[in-house]
Amino acid sequence: MIQANDFRRQWQDLREDALAAFEAVGSCGRYVLGEEVRTFEEALGALWGFTHVAGVASGLDAIEISLRALGCGPGDRVLTTPLSAFATTLAIVKTGATPVFVDTDGMGLIDLQRCHELLKQRGDIRFFVPVHLYGFALAPNALRQLRDEHGLMVVEDCAQSIGARFRGEPTGAVGQLAATSFYPTKNLGAMGDGGAILLRDAALDARVRALRDYGQTAKYRHDIIGCNSRLDELQAAFLRRACLPRLEHWISRRREIAAAYLQGIRNPAVRLPTPPDGSDPSWHLFPVWIEPESREAFMRHLNMGIHYPVAIPDQKALSEAPFEEPHACENARRLCASEVSLPIHPYLNDEEVAGVIAAVNSF
Repeated sequence: MIQANDFRRQWQDLREDALAAFEAVGSCGRYVLGEEVRTFEEALGALWGFTHVAGVASGLDAIEISLRALGCGPGDRVLTTPLSAFATTLAIVKTGATPVFVDTDGMGLIDLQRCHELLKQRGDIRFFVPVHLYGFALAPNALRQLRDEHGLMVVEDCAQSIGARFRGEPTGAVGQLAATSFYPTKNLGAMGDGGAILLRDAALDARVRALRDYGQTAKYRHDIIGCNSRLDELQAAFLRRACLPRLEHWISRRREIAAAYLQGIRNPAVRLPTPPDGSDPSWHLFPVWIEPESREAFMRHLNMGIHYPVAIPDQKALSEAPFEEPHACENARRLCASEVSLPIHPYLNDEEVAGVIAAVNSF
């Protein structure tokens, strides 16, 4: 069976580097916010083009802490997408703010023109959490226009988009902060949870670092109410020593697989992704869409899974929290009802890729 992710193959590839990373941490004897976290933060910043990076415990925490660092809290409104991992919205809810959902385009990215139209009518929305879903990069110039014209504080959710670019510009470059995740299935994944906040403002960076560590500004001095959200030394060592050196190859392989799918799949019942012109995706996922009444049969035929089958405003958990949906998110709900994810991890071999293509075409 073809795996959506094959961590056993990954382990065989990076086992020696991973064990060396764990040995380095064990022999050092420093397990929390030590040298491994610091050097990983520096390496990730250099790779992504940020002067400051703060490792945190998860992608969820990365978004929540970023919003809190910008002053988001009860009474605030946060513009965001109805189609993403629930963590995107959960982070907003945890600050006490109210999510405001704007529909997506046909590829699942938040519709920036609809955002602009809504913001022209609403002066009470100060924050924006856009998501570079599936590893597709939103247009940075359009994001900048929204940010500047409407005075928005922006936290870019880059959990799926490390390595993605739009006309050469990486994701995360527009927001005051960017948040990413190192959940194991991500393009840069740890052996457990982890995340990071990326930014260029030194004062904001100091606030983020205090928030992640009980609100400490110095040892035993707590100036703000923070939380415990620190990237583990073991995870940082694993990410820097075993994964970062392979990341460029991993993303390149994802792009090769995506190109093979786009060229080889010829089933008229299956709609393929068409990333925005100028977008160079990192292909965290490869979504396809099929008529809702055929999806279950298609999934059984391929033995594949789906992502985000329920739009976030329709999640039961949000019955306990306020949110706004100014206009019906029809595109998002349509995509939720029809999406299927084809495997695209970098350890797929060419024979397996050909097998997926053949299975899709034979449905």
